[in-house]
Amino acid sequence: MANYHVTKDKESGDWKAKREGADRAAAHYDTQAEAEKAAKEFSANTGGGEVRIHSPKGPIRDSDTVAPGHDPNPPIDKKH
Repeated sequence: MANYHVTKDKESGDWKAKREGADRAAAHYDTQAEAEKAAKEFSANTGGGEVRIHSPKGPIRDSDTVAPGHDPNPPIDKKH
């Protein structure tokens, strides 16, 4: 299970998908949508978790629960 954060890189201006607790980003993207999609795929491939999407200024603006790839009893996401 892995949680990911989607944030804007202050130096380069691109968007990154970073695993929670990691020292560096898993990948960099031109758009927030691309980084969010990749973070959800990374999380699903590692057993599910939370993907937290940050606004360009930094605060979390949304959070999505990602189910594991083969979970027979996935959690119900009440928001979507």
